[in-house]
Amino acid sequence: MNKHRVVVVGGGFGGLGVVRGLKRADVQVTLVDRTNHHLFQPLLYQVATALLPAGDIAPAFRAILRKQRNAHVLLGEVTGFDTAAKRVLVDLPDGTSGHVEYDTLVVAAGSRDSYFGNDQWAESAPPMKTLEQAVDLRSRLLRAFETAVVADDPKQWLSFAVVGAGPTGVELAGQIADLARRALKGQFREIDPRDVRITLLDAVPHVLPPFSAELREHARVKLERLGVTVMTSAIVDRIDAEGLTTKDGDRVEARTIIWAAGVQASPLARELAAATGAETDRKGRIVVNPADCSVTDDVFAIGDMVNLDDLPGIAEPALQEGHHVARVIKARLRGRRAKPFRYLDLGTMATISPGDAVADIKKLRLRGVLGKAAWAVVHIAFLVGWRNRLAVLTQWGWNLVTGRRAQPIILEPTRAIERK
Repeated sequence: MNKHRVVVVGGGFGGLGVVRGLKRADVQVTLVDRTNHHLFQPLLYQVATALLPAGDIAPAFRAILRKQRNAHVLLGEVTGFDTAAKRVLVDLPDGTSGHVEYDTLVVAAGSRDSYFGNDQWAESAPPMKTLEQAVDLRSRLLRAFETAVVADDPKQWLSFAVVGAGPTGVELAGQIADLARRALKGQFREIDPRDVRITLLDAVPHVLPPFSAELREHARVKLERLGVTVMTSAIVDRIDAEGLTTKDGDRVEARTIIWAAGVQASPLARELAAATGAETDRKGRIVVNPADCSVTDDVFAIGDMVNLDDLPGIAEPALQEGHHVARVIKARLRGRRAKPFRYLDLGTMATISPGDAVADIKKLRLRGVLGKAAWAVVHIAFLVGWRNRLAVLTQWGWNLVTGRRAQPIILEPTRAIERK
């Protein structure tokens, strides 16, 4: 008798949670992803700021699942869904197109950046959602310092802007400040650290909007002490290669601009909604059954691409949804019904500097060293694999003691030099 076929699209927190949750189930699981690795996105900014090597937060799927005999990995770009024939349409790495058949489908395709209708800004203010984008940003940051060494006006190359003052934006701004004033101190003797300008902007009135007022104020004060200029209630109106302009007419000169201001559901959410007749919200997210994350009887959707009681698009809801869907699938195969999904809010955290973070955990408000300790414990616990945990802990300790970074290297195609 053929085993029940479960196809999981996307190997983020939610998708990988489903696959691993079915480890001992009598099913055949196929994980389909366009990359060959899981990405621990909460630490992506540390790759972008040269603190961590890319591999420390991106273990390969085949390595993660090497002992799970009922799990298979397929590298491919999902292009659509044929729910009538129970097929997932996939572009394969050899350039051909194919499909994967399923009995149960779980789509966990995540999200992508939103420029709120101004997609042309991406060229001057690229996002940081993928490992490739983080490595590219690292090169852009380091190249800015290298260019400042030889530029007639170094200050223009030492100006950085981060659009979006949520956790990602705050963490990026804090790390760029530490990179400029501590990590690269002494390495760029031609540069005066006081010439570095970092601006953090957001359209909302506060940094870290989801946090309590006292933690928001703590983060703002600490950022300003690091030399970050914080501009709130500042709506971006124009972005070009040399800076940005707000709707109030304020001009921020910055050769390096990073976009961390908003997200929208993956385009696969729209494809799945068209295939199943599901509803979507204004962010393009699929509205799922809050009891079991189902879209139809045999199709589930989880993570950033869904609207489940408007939960935040962070790792914890996706992970809990993934574990729950695995329980639902196992219960159905036994002819039982799983308990309805209940989200356990474990709080929100953001790091500001190597020795400071804020943590908003129910009624517990942590900041400074205590906040950093809580932040570090949670992030290490969520990392996949003991090798990665040990490697990240080692790099953090090295940076805390010495101020030095693990990966201050530029990875870009070199220009061909024509010889006469």
